Amino acid sequence: MREQVRVACVQVEPVIFDRAATIDKLASVAAEAAAGGARLVLFPEAFVPVYPSSRWARALAVWGEGGKELWARLARESVNVPSAETERIGAVAKEHGLVLAVGVNEVSGGTLYNTLLVFSSDGELALQHRKLMPTNHERMVWGLGDGNGLETIDTGFGRVGGLICWENLMPLARAALYEAGLEIYLAPTADDSESWLESIRHIAREARAFVLSCSVFQRVSSYPADVPIAEGADLLGRGGSAIVAPNGEYLAGPLWDEEGVLYADLDPQLLYEERQRFDPAGHYSRPDVLQLRVQPISRAAPKPE
Repeated sequence: MREQVRVACVQVEPVIFDRAATIDKLASVAAEAAAGGARLVLFPEAFVPVYPSSRWARALAVWGEGGKELWARLARESVNVPSAETERIGAVAKEHGLVLAVGVNEVSGGTLYNTLLVFSSDGELALQHRKLMPTNHERMVWGLGDGNGLETIDTGFGRVGGLICWENLMPLARAALYEAGLEIYLAPTADDSESWLESIRHIAREARAFVLSCSVFQRVSSYPADVPIAEGADLLGRGGSAIVAPNGEYLAGPLWDEEGVLYADLDPQLLYEERQRFDPAGHYSRPDVLQLRVQPISRAAPKPE
């Protein structure tokens, strides 16, 4: 890292099943974060237009009970890449001079993907990563991702990359980012458990990097009335967003049970102090013994003849 930088985790609800209104909300909250001094802003997993809670995604597994219609509704409000919607998000990043990262439901042909998009401060889409393996009920919603986006980008203040929710538990995926020079680690998620926070604190210590974990917050009462949701508490996702230092200590959060924006100032001095004794892709690696091979092949790419 070259300099101290202020970052923000945005724990807010989308305007559920409404892509345009959700991007409007993203623009408003990103402006607020920029006014607060942030130069990097992270939104949650599948923020546009909604993360598929297991309390309604179960309908997708039932034949003839409206599941196809519900999936189609999600698909029609999802994001093509590139599109006018990605141009709009890029324009927000450029207007405020932000590195802007957001989780989206990406639609490509007849398949949805859980995708992390990172826009540079000049408004360009700098990184696109599809979640490698949907978890549990998510497999009824999203296709499998690929190796594209298992990299970092140079933001001018540090190297940024990220993984989505439980793919952060995949050791080799993390190792790919470490080998790419990761310094600021993005971990948007829908996991609102205490054990998730234990994991990201470990990852911060393992990576010797700053970790931004931005978690889904959503309520049943915010859904359209015609979406069938199983009985239970109003909270479908209670958040738990946090920003963690390379020594595993919290710099901000965790934030539970409400909307909010977390801020932290990331000091490169701390990053270098923690790498004195352990650098996972540097002096503590053993490439003569252990090597990683990543295949960044898009599933949309034509097969070789």
